[in-house]
Amino acid sequence: MMRSMYSAVSGLKTHQTRMDVIGNNIANVNTVAFKSSSVTFSDILYQTTSNASGANATTGTGGVNAKQIGLGTTAAATKVSITSAGASETTGNPFDIRLTDKNSTNFFIVNNGSENVFTRSGSFYVDGSGNLCMSSTGYTVMGWQVDETTGEIRKDTVSALRIMQEKNLTSAPEATTQATIAGVLDENDADVKSGAGKVMNLNFYDNLGYQYTAKFAIKATAKDGEYTVELTSILDSNNKNITEGFTQAQMKEIFGNTDTETTIASYSSTLPGCGYTFDPKTGKLTDDNANNAEVAINTDGTIGNTGKTIKDVFGVSDGNFKNIQDSDKAGNDDYKFESVKNADGSFSYQIKKKSATNLLKFNTEDGKFNSIGGGTDKSVELNLNTTSLNANGNFANINVDFSQCLNYSKSGKSTIGADAGAVDGTTGKGRKLGAMTGIFIDTSGRIYGTYDNGNTELLGQIAVAQFSNASGLEKVGESCYRTTLNSGEFDGIGVEISADGSSMTTGELEMSNVDLSSEFTSMITTQRGFQANSRVITTSDTLLEELVNLKR
Repeated sequence: MMRSMYSAVSGLKTHQTRMDVIGNNIANVNTVAFKSSSVTFSDILYQTTSNASGANATTGTGGVNAKQIGLGTTAAATKVSITSAGASETTGNPFDIRLTDKNSTNFFIVNNGSENVFTRSGSFYVDGSGNLCMSSTGYTVMGWQVDETTGEIRKDTVSALRIMQEKNLTSAPEATTQATIAGVLDENDADVKSGAGKVMNLNFYDNLGYQYTAKFAIKATAKDGEYTVELTSILDSNNKNITEGFTQAQMKEIFGNTDTETTIASYSSTLPGCGYTFDPKTGKLTDDNANNAEVAINTDGTIGNTGKTIKDVFGVSDGNFKNIQDSDKAGNDDYKFESVKNADGSFSYQIKKKSATNLLKFNTEDGKFNSIGGGTDKSVELNLNTTSLNANGNFANINVDFSQCLNYSKSGKSTIGADAGAVDGTTGKGRKLGAMTGIFIDTSGRIYGTYDNGNTELLGQIAVAQFSNASGLEKVGESCYRTTLNSGEFDGIGVEISADGSSMTTGELEMSNVDLSSEFTSMITTQRGFQANSRVITTSDTLLEELVNLKR
């Protein structure tokens, strides 16, 4: 009789354990990535009052089963439903990550300061030191770092992902190495026919991220479909001409393979009241105040010793006059002044400049690009790596591709222009120093930084852990687990989540996998089991009472 009472007591204790587990499940119905548990019962010791016996052929009697009386129940196991994923919850937070399993159950690896533990809760944030951490505990998220030599992920022992460290806040500048000339060059464009030519600017970067502007001039020649392309100057970010004073030979070293003499200005008379007269019939420039004596123009643009200049006499533009004087100061002989006889027999006073150019050719049949530089090439080199220009070594040569330009009629309006980068628009474009503007994580856990110079750089990768028996992990609270002898060991390196087809999704969290309908059903059966065991105790008590009352 005492056996029944103690069996019922064990039943009460076991059902209470099951109720505790159910209560914990329901309490965590909204806990991120919580895994529900269940209790499995088993019977315990049996008291054998009679052993089993076999059949007796002599007596002709059969065998008798053993007589055993059970002594109650116990909680045999608490099973965690760890391989069952919870539903997804959309948060929109880029540092919230949900693990989607394919063939294995994956876990984030986090460090609590003394050891690595494992979690399915992907609610992360970046702390004040730049580390990626669990938002609930501050445990650092572990992963792999970028090999500075190769720029790729090095899958070694996991370490804390400090994605916002100082070196990641900026992206290194890149020098421009490619450029593309594209658009329509209209031969009827007045600029193309002018002495200054059609101006075209190319903005590019050096190795340090400083921006420069190379200014080109495209001019028509006497032959259809042929034009000259000249580099006129290179301006820095302060609009200072860094090629100022360069000789024609120095400019030719940078850009151009042909020596060209062009007329940059032509005059048939002098300005009224300037004190000088140019006679278009004789081609002579005379001094009105010196008995009409013939005078010559000096190499710096001044006239004799009078202090007057070609700007005062002919009205030469400020830009041309400055270039003439700068050339003379540098000891160059790139400009000359002469009286030239025209086709009609009259004379004009001309300013001529020697320059280095490349010949740009188009097919006269269809207006498509033919060649640049006088050969069959589609591109020429802007050679910035010269002794006179690149003393500090901060420039890289730029390959300029002309194959995308056309020679069509466009109502006298040319659209030809220069852009940094190859035809694909990205290769060799060059970049300034970039400041970080954002971070994103792809489906394989790779963390990238985006920068305002257009760069995207790899900062690290979140590693995951997989176990041969994930249900064997030990819960340590705070949504974390620890390895046990029955779960399998963590090798310290981890695996890439995409190795078996699994993935990470940002902006989402895994919800609890607790099923309330199942929990309420289990609660009812647990309550009834507890109630039945309590009835066994009260009934046994009544029997004992009757036994005591046998003697009155």
